[in-house]
Amino acid sequence: MLKDEKVYSMMRPFICILFVIFSLTCFSLPPKAQPVNTSVLKENEKNNKPYRILTSGKLVTIKSSKTIRNVLVWTPGGNRIIEEKNVNTTSYNFRITVNEKIFFIMVQLVDGKTYSEKIGVQ
Repeated sequence: MLKDEKVYSMMRPFICILFVIFSLTCFSLPPKAQPVNTSVLKENEKNNKPYRILTSGKLVTIKSSKTIRNVLVWTPGGNRIIEEKNVNTTSYNFRITVNEKIFFIMVQLVDGKTYSEKIGVQ
């Protein structure tokens, strides 16, 4: 057993040096981040909507920087609850009268662009 203890005591500094070299090598390398996909960034900049949808309980307000032409709201089951044409204003609000939590809204602006999105209410 005395021989094994000598071998262990002689190997210990070698193991410590290997551990230090390994640690320095791993922690000194700069981490590699994912490359920035500029086409996705440009696409997100293009998709900025010229309106905002604000909810407060069952009251929903659509505020737009451009004039709103039409508003359509429907449930996930496909039931239309609001179909307002020729709104011609930059702000439109309405109250949800059905017991649903999720709705789809389509906003069409006077420039002809149509936007759709899913919203939730309490």
